[in-house]
Amino acid sequence: MGEHPSPAPAVAACAEAERIEELEPEPEPEPEEPLPMAPEDFDPGNTGYISTGKFRSLLESHGSELDPHKREVLLALADSNSDGHICYQDFVNLMSNKRSNSFRQAILQGNRRLCSKALLEEKGLSLSQRLIRHVAYETLPREIDRKWYYDSYTCCPPPWFMIAITLLEIAFFLYNGVALDQFVLQVTHPLYLKNALVYHPQLRAQAWRYLTYIFMHAGIEHLGLNVVLQLLVGVPLEMVHGAARIGFVYVAGVVAGSLAVSVADMTAPVVGSSGGVYALVSAHLANIVMNWSGMECQFKLLRMAVALICMSMEFGRAVWLRFHPSAYPPCPHPSFVAHLGGVAVGITLGVVVLRNYEQRLQDQSLWWIFVAMYAVFVLFAVFWNVFAYSLLELRLPPPP
Repeated sequence: MGEHPSPAPAVAACAEAERIEELEPEPEPEPEEPLPMAPEDFDPGNTGYISTGKFRSLLESHGSELDPHKREVLLALADSNSDGHICYQDFVNLMSNKRSNSFRQAILQGNRRLCSKALLEEKGLSLSQRLIRHVAYETLPREIDRKWYYDSYTCCPPPWFMIAITLLEIAFFLYNGVALDQFVLQVTHPLYLKNALVYHPQLRAQAWRYLTYIFMHAGIEHLGLNVVLQLLVGVPLEMVHGAARIGFVYVAGVVAGSLAVSVADMTAPVVGSSGGVYALVSAHLANIVMNWSGMECQFKLLRMAVALICMSMEFGRAVWLRFHPSAYPPCPHPSFVAHLGGVAVGITLGVVVLRNYEQRLQDQSLWWIFVAMYAVFVLFAVFWNVFAYSLLELRLPPPP
């Protein structure tokens, strides 16, 4: 048999090239050049400003890499500056989701807006989108902030702080109810004050009691109203302002409540989360009043009246219980002064937090004034607890 003829050189070379192409991996596509963030890319002269022309050219070349709502805000910022330059820090604040007051004003005065129509006019929204829109109109007084929140909210993380606090309060109440075999007016049970979480004036050196008293409630009627207010007011506020800010206002109200009792009602114990709840609710109501024309929540006057009535009823119940004959004399029933401490925190620190959505609190002079006032009060209350009880020779009820 004859030998097979060898393939032509051109055919053999082509086959070899195909084999090499199969073995070699395809080169990865070069990544797109990201939007430059270094100051020298925008401001080579280190003046702190970017020329509007250069800013617009960068937006045109890199705008597809940005979120659409951020691109519109940047264009609004460029349109609002007639002096030909833009503050570099304003740009950084936007890209890090922190907007200064001057930045907000620049957008409001710009020729472009975040959206061409109000958020309420948008149709075809899903249930979750309608919920987010509802929360925005419940808590934010400015349309630009409502639109920004609606576009950027991702529910990650969820409003875990208020939900966790509420579940813990319910769990402790149910545990005590089973242990004491009493759910209504638990505070009248002779063993109620023996719990290690209750603030008691004789045990004020145990510092955790100034905070843990929120997990003990006078009864189901006390717990019920606090839980309702925490969920209806606290959860939407946390969705907008975040767990850190709302948690700070809540805990500050709780601590201020117990310290206020130790100063103004020195012989009484304290139970319940009313200090934190009243801090949040009073801050929210004050924010509505201060921004009345901008708040577009439905039936706001009626709802404010209902909230004030509920708060007044709860405060009246606490006052009545305080002066009702005690079930464990000579120790009186729990004090109502913690409610007032919470209100004081709400209309100071709380209002500053709620009025500065996504703004840096450390840039607000009013924030530092109220923080200083709160710190002075805490220090005064600590020294009062250390020295005043002995100097006044006050007769305290025996420890439980």
